[in-house]
Amino acid sequence: MIHARSGPVDPEPDTSVRPPLVRELFLVAGLFLVYKLGRLAANGHVEEAFRNAGHVWDLERVLHLPDEGAVQGLLLHGHTLVQAANTYYATVHFPATLVFLVWLYLRRPRHYVWSRRVLAVLTGAALALHLLFPLAPPRMLPAADLVDTGRVYGPSVYGDTPADDSLANQFAAMPSLHFGWALAVAVGLVVATRSRWRLLWLLHPLVTLLVIVGTANHYWLDAIVVTALLSVAYAALRPPARTHRPRQVPAGQAAPPATIPAPGAYASGTGTQVAGTGAFEARTGMCASKTGMYGVGTGAYGAGERTTRARLPGIRTRRKPELPARAPRAYARSGVRR
Repeated sequence: MIHARSGPVDPEPDTSVRPPLVRELFLVAGLFLVYKLGRLAANGHVEEAFRNAGHVWDLERVLHLPDEGAVQGLLLHGHTLVQAANTYYATVHFPATLVFLVWLYLRRPRHYVWSRRVLAVLTGAALALHLLFPLAPPRMLPAADLVDTGRVYGPSVYGDTPADDSLANQFAAMPSLHFGWALAVAVGLVVATRSRWRLLWLLHPLVTLLVIVGTANHYWLDAIVVTALLSVAYAALRPPARTHRPRQVPAGQAAPPATIPAPGAYASGTGTQVAGTGAFEARTGMCASKTGMYGVGTGAYGAGERTTRARLPGIRTRRKPELPARAPRAYARSGVRR
């Protein structure tokens, strides 16, 4: 019996498409350096950043987007909860993205190249928008009436004076790379993995969205804009195709049900298809053998019948059969005229 089954499996890493490690280290470090320098270059536009913040706040009210204060109110119910949100905002952003890239490089080299390109395009577009549209976060906007949870409850990743902050650009709220990178990580893992639970990776950007809004570091529109940029990047950079190969059955394990009929799967003259069990196959084989024996006997009987008909009078034959010596007496007894 022939057994065949194919489907998506987790193949071994294709080392032929894996980029050189040293080159990737320099490339990722260079991208990170450009990211930091670009954010610092956009720093210092205080008046323009606050003016744009007022416009964004008013636009959200026109679009009837949810109030950021509603999400922050949920966090402020407990001191531990708001501290956990601040810690998530400060510590998960870069390490999660780094671990994601390292795992893809080791286990899914094709997906690593694709995800690295997507992150590079997304970060470059975000830096350009930071330079063109400086934006103060809602925690700095008096009209929003929100609490700076990082400064009040800690921990905080920003300096006390936003205009002189040398560690980060506090006026680079739109688009939110916190949410953009988290969404890119989740989508990359959903595409690269095969688990039936892989959609749970989307919880990472969902939690990140609630954190960045609840801590008053970003507006809803910051997440919407970065999602649009990421969608453009995905439209321009298609993911690699999944690999399919036949699934091998380990030694000593029962083979899966047959999906390709083997030669002789149909018994001669019966039209009965052979099922998958070995006992039924054996019985079918015996029936086929008996059918063959019966066919042989039928042929012999048919040959004898033809011989008998050739011996009867009035039947023309190409070759006159040889009759036995006492054939006339036998015909006389039977009453058959010659």
